[in-house]
Amino acid sequence: MRCITLAALASVWSSMALAHFPFVECHQSTVDIVCQGGFSDGSGVAGVTIDLISYDEEIIASKAFDEQSNVHFKPYDGEFYILMDAGPGHTIEVEWHEIK
Repeated sequence: MRCITLAALASVWSSMALAHFPFVECHQSTVDIVCQGGFSDGSGVAGVTIDLISYDEEIIASKAFDEQSNVHFKPYDGEFYILMDAGPGHTIEVEWHEIK
């Protein structure tokens, strides 16, 4: 029984070590909202779609990250959030009030 428990724990720990998590950081530049994305393993998100969405669920802008994993949005006057969906378990939302 002890060997089975140890084997189960080892498989959980090894799968956690292989996991990578997405991130998106956004800030307000002098002109645009700039977001940079990536994964915790250091890989980029070039080509992944990211949306600026109003609280009325209207997509204001939809863009793809560039080769440097950056994207620029024009400022939006209302309340909004930014959504990156890179697949199951890889969804990130950034609320308007979190953007400095």
